[in-house]
Amino acid sequence: MSKNITLTWRGHSCFKITCEGYSIVMDPYGDEVVPGLPQVREEANEVICSHDHKDHNSVDSVTLKDNGAANPFEISKVACAHDDEFGSKRGMNFIHIFDNGELRVAHFGDIGCPLNEAQLEAIGKLDAAMVPVGGYYTMEPDGILELMHQLNPRVVIPMHYRSDVFGYPVIGTLEDYLKLEDGNISVYDGNSIEITPDMKAQTAILQYRG
Repeated sequence: MSKNITLTWRGHSCFKITCEGYSIVMDPYGDEVVPGLPQVREEANEVICSHDHKDHNSVDSVTLKDNGAANPFEISKVACAHDDEFGSKRGMNFIHIFDNGELRVAHFGDIGCPLNEAQLEAIGKLDAAMVPVGGYYTMEPDGILELMHQLNPRVVIPMHYRSDVFGYPVIGTLEDYLKLEDGNISVYDGNSIEITPDMKAQTAILQYRG
């Protein structure tokens, strides 16, 4: 069976991560919490949240299922602050790393500060990174870009930004981040991407599908 990983964006910071028939929903947002986004309703084997804020922790939006699939991932997490004051403003955040033995992807939640050497080493080499690029509640776009240069994942997937139709008014747009980018930008027609061992380096822009 293929060990490729499918990442499906459900808006804001919510992704469904699927491999070998096993699925995990990351950071589902609550009903009527994120402007312009309808409620999340998903089925998955597991739900994981980066931190306990209502736009990331709506576990009741996910119906857990047991389809007999085994979890192919070794899941680890790296603690970091949700802000630039050691968590005193917004608390802590957890970066989750999903490793299936061939591919390694990470969801950065609401990372709010640069990482130290120990944290960078714990994250390690990544095939894909799901990162917030809207700033205000998280690191600003230039900080996220510098972090991506440090970690050098093959695929960067922006999340947690606003558009003309969704997102918090105080956070920045996708374009605010992309104008800083100096790498290959790939725009996808849908809201899913399959991460494979031979993917080209890119910033992957997924389209929100409600």
